[in-house]
Amino acid sequence: MNNAPLTKIIAIDDDPTGSQTVHSCLLLTRWDVATLLEALHDDAPLFFVLSNTRGMDAASAASVTREICVNLREALAQAADAGVMIQPVVVSRSDSTLRGHYPVETDVIAAELGPFDAHFLVPAFFEGGRITRDGTHYLLVDGEPVPVHDTEFAKDSVFGFSTAFLPDYVAEKTGGRIPASAVQRFSLHDVRGDIGGRLQALHDNVCCVVDAEQQSDLDQFAQQVLAAAQTGKRFLFRSAASLLTAFAALPPQPVAPAAMAQFVRNGKAGVVLMGSHVGKSTLQLQYLLAHTDVLPLHIDLEQLVADEAALFADLQAQLQAANQQNRGVVLYTSRAEKQFASKAERLAFGDQVAAFLVRLVQHLPADIGFLISKGGITSNDTLSKGLALRTARVLGQIRAGCSVVICPDDHPRFPTLPVVIFPGNVGGDEALAEVYGLLSAA
Repeated sequence: MNNAPLTKIIAIDDDPTGSQTVHSCLLLTRWDVATLLEALHDDAPLFFVLSNTRGMDAASAASVTREICVNLREALAQAADAGVMIQPVVVSRSDSTLRGHYPVETDVIAAELGPFDAHFLVPAFFEGGRITRDGTHYLLVDGEPVPVHDTEFAKDSVFGFSTAFLPDYVAEKTGGRIPASAVQRFSLHDVRGDIGGRLQALHDNVCCVVDAEQQSDLDQFAQQVLAAAQTGKRFLFRSAASLLTAFAALPPQPVAPAAMAQFVRNGKAGVVLMGSHVGKSTLQLQYLLAHTDVLPLHIDLEQLVADEAALFADLQAQLQAANQQNRGVVLYTSRAEKQFASKAERLAFGDQVAAFLVRLVQHLPADIGFLISKGGITSNDTLSKGLALRTARVLGQIRAGCSVVICPDDHPRFPTLPVVIFPGNVGGDEALAEVYGLLSAA
């Protein structure tokens, strides 16, 4: 028996965009014990469990997170019984603009997989222009740092918040259970120095927030955290994607972004599916329509409510016609965010839209060349329901923050289809057109 524990980074990801800085690892859309064991034994140093909880209410998010943790605990036990000792480093991967079910998910993880000595909030995501300085989280807009509470993301109708100063954010989200004064801050000076002694002194799941302005800050932080974990310290992380880059310490991806076009099937045109309606996505859609010959197909949400069957039939006919002409298509939902009387109504409508998008994916022409899925929740549903993938391996990034996965050879409808997971709030105005153009050139 080998008693040296193997460190495995396990990201419980509230939408499928957390893999946007890594490559060669598995994404799991199922979390039964057998699938988790498969991932634990995989050669990659990390894997992602796609919980999709950002699209759920808090109770559902807690239930799904608990189920994942219970099954993960059993999978780790079975691995240990087979002589494979695994030291898990658990990351609750969420949005770099502070939206998501915090502290619901970290509370559940702590209850099921704890106790932990500390949990760290590390929202920095450099590829998307998110940095944390002096405890405040910023979005870089035209090179200038804007506190995220002054952006559209803070006005989210489900996950809104009033402050980007992370200790106050924690106090707000926990309803005062964790007061700002109890939150420990790791400044840029701290993470760029020696924090080993301080990490050893943490206990009782204290909340810590971490500054970072560049990848080297998190690389230094991660090295010291993993060293402390080797001595028995147990930490939990609520982070964006850049911390996972630091933890995984992967070599350069095996396929260069410019070479991704080789995976387009048979020179066929592709489909862009856009569920995300954040402002950045809308600007990218406008640029795509202005600079390519892609055919725009509007998923009219008012018509979806009034006559879903007629809308589906009309879109199907236009998709088939475009496919016969080998012309690319962008399917996009209405851009304005509908207003609702309650969060429950908003989520219910979101479920209806998501189910419609899944049906569209399931009935896409079988010989399309590629698929670009725009938006986190949209992408999760595309992988788990539309394409019915149990696992998928990340080939790499076609541009910063945009992962490519390939459907398996034996997929019943879309064998070897390359799928781009394109987050809603990543890239400049031209980013979507660039990815579409690169793949269309094939």
